[in-house]
Amino acid sequence: MKRLSSGALALVLALCAAPAFAGDAQATQNKELVLRFYQQLFGDKDVSAIDRYLAEGYIQHNPMVPTGRAPVRLLFEKIFAGAPKTQVDIRRVAADGDLVWLHVRAPGPDGRVSAIVDIFRVEGGRIAEHWDVIQPVPEQAANTNTMF
Repeated sequence: MKRLSSGALALVLALCAAPAFAGDAQATQNKELVLRFYQQLFGDKDVSAIDRYLAEGYIQHNPMVPTGRAPVRLLFEKIFAGAPKTQVDIRRVAADGDLVWLHVRAPGPDGRVSAIVDIFRVEGGRIAEHWDVIQPVPEQAANTNTMF
């Protein structure tokens, strides 16, 4: 059996590890969908984005938010009543298959900032599932690294 040179082996390993082009296109579409939804809902305070972007059987994993499209809409109608539009501050976005992650800097109504990681699962061109982790940014840190 013929052995591969180290250069040929490295090329084969790189090709095996690289995502497929079709997957890249789908991941890009999923990222764009989630980014549009996030700005429209959280930045523009447009609760009709829920109807456009969330799947009928939407699953919510944040224990403070109801599951299902209709209950989520009712919640955000109350939260956003009279709130001004803003530009969301998304620092990072990544996608792998049907999952999209956002790393967000989010000022709260009290002026305190939180670091948020939102994870969305996209299915059939709609957001089907959501998880999040929210951490307040402390006023003083034990290091000089930022959370963003």
